[in-house]
Amino acid sequence: METSEKYQAQAQAQMLANRVKKRFKHLHKRFAKQNLEVFRLYDWDIPEIRAVVDWYAGHLVVGEYARKQSTPYWLPLMGQAVAQALDVPQANLHLKIRKAGIKDGARYQRINTKNKKIPVWERDLQFLINPSDYVDTGLFSDHRETRMMVRQMSRGKDFLNLYCYTGAFTCYAAKGGAASTLSVDRSETAITWVKENLALNQLSASCHTQVQMDTFDFLKKALRLEHRYDLAVVDPPSYSTTRLDNMHFDLAKDYPFLLNQVFKLMRLGSTVFFSTNHQNFLLDENKLDAADIKEITQETIPEDYVSKKKQIHRCWRITC
Repeated sequence: METSEKYQAQAQAQMLANRVKKRFKHLHKRFAKQNLEVFRLYDWDIPEIRAVVDWYAGHLVVGEYARKQSTPYWLPLMGQAVAQALDVPQANLHLKIRKAGIKDGARYQRINTKNKKIPVWERDLQFLINPSDYVDTGLFSDHRETRMMVRQMSRGKDFLNLYCYTGAFTCYAAKGGAASTLSVDRSETAITWVKENLALNQLSASCHTQVQMDTFDFLKKALRLEHRYDLAVVDPPSYSTTRLDNMHFDLAKDYPFLLNQVFKLMRLGSTVFFSTNHQNFLLDENKLDAADIKEITQETIPEDYVSKKKQIHRCWRITC
């Protein structure tokens, strides 16, 4: 490491540590009153510090948005500075490289093999997170407000969770009194995680079921079997490729077919929450066979995820 680069990186590390410590002080007490143990502390707020810092109940996940100029020493320096500022032990510091344009499937690919999941609270529900073994931890905290919307609408409803990942939406629906929930994901890892999260919250009733299947295969089968639902969440990847038949999914092009197939499963007057983190996504309402489409993005982004640079996700409430 050249001396000038070293000093620059050390200065950035101290700047990041100061920013994160101030942000933690601002958020922690208030979030503790809401029993929120997972929240974002920093997301590339300073142009030259391409990092993201998340708090997980005493654990820190520090990521670097990688680029060609990235160096192997930069991220460890940032992580160490932030951990020291918040008195987090080295064992609870987890470093991740985040690459632009990462394809679906990467969230399930292992980057470590510690196999250690820890429970964290989000209000009155707990979720198992794995801070070290995957790019993502198992809980997307930016959708905590959307999950509350689902919970408030779920009593007595038949709920469908497509691309369910680890089932956080499912747990909220079940806790809200859903008559049934069905969680669909093509990943065996994800489906196992859903079961664990339901069990952790004592929600493992027979009415809460899971299916490991590609979403489009599931939709075809569900339509044939005339399944019907009152409430659904559709939060697909921006891109994916199926392993068996090498079918490519591109959300920007394929969302009308995906959503219109989902709508066929919905009862009259039912609600679909559709969300994406695709940064350049454009939704054309004329391509969707729905009674009403309302973008609710601003209502669904928590304060710790508000950014002038980008929206962490976009979200629509669709009435069928």
